[in-house]
Amino acid sequence: TLHNATATSPTSLTTELLTTDQVATVLGLSSRTLAAWRSSRSSSLPYLKTGSRVRYRSQDVLAWLESRIARLLQKY
Repeated sequence: TLHNATATSPTSLTTELLTTDQVATVLGLSSRTLAAWRSSRSSSLPYLKTGSRVRYRSQDVLAWLESRIARLLQKY
């Protein structure tokens, strides 16, 4: 699961980098949706890009999910 993919120590310099396909699976989205979000900048989900490779840090995905929950709860 995504939670198990996080680094074992908050001070660790290593972190789990996830592919677009992995993040899409966890979020229940298509890889094309994530690509569209990146190109249109319509999402606040952070990502890293080195050359043509796109990766997501697991802790960023978790933080993004947490921020989405907070926003939804604040509306109601």
